[in-house]
Order: sequence, then structure tokens, then C-alpha cells
Amino acid sequence: MQKPPLDPDVADTAPVDSMLTPYDYKHLVTYWRLLDADAEGADWREVAKIVLHIDVDNEPQRARRTFDSHLARAKWMSEHGYRHLLRGGFPALN
Repeated sequence: MQKPPLDPDVADTAPVDSMLTPYDYKHLVTYWRLLDADAEGADWREVAKIVLHIDVDNEPQRARRTFDSHLARAKWMSEHGYRHLLRGGFPALN
């Protein structure tokens, strides 16, 4: 299996599936970065700019929606999704 990219582009919303998706695998590093920032109490605007590459000043609603969606998915990954990882449950990547 190939390594996940370090800094992929993000969609406006993260998946909400109960299983891992190719998007999740592609964004593992993004999820880890979001979890680290959340644990450190970082301002969501700064995280959206640095991690998600969204101009918060020009697109505040999109930035907030994308941040919230991806942080929620990152938390799901840390609580549930990792089990799928341990079982080798990632779907084939295209």
C-alpha cells in the first residue's frame, strides 16, 4: 500500500461513512494535523488557513464548514476508524 500524501487538497466536506474511504486514507496526515491542533487549542481560522489551505477572510463560511467537517471525521478516525486500519480495511485507492 502506498503512503498517504502529506498535504492533499481537501473537499468542502469530509466523508460521513461508517467505513473508511479512499478520501480518508488520502487525508490521514490532514486528520492527524487537525487533531494535534485541536489538542493544542489552536484557533480554527489559523488551522483552516495552514492545514486546509482556505482563505478564511474571503471564504469564512466555507472555511468553517470544511474545518468542522474534517475535524469531526478526524475524531471519528481516532475513536472508530483506526480499527479498520488495524484490520487492513482500506478500500483500493485509485
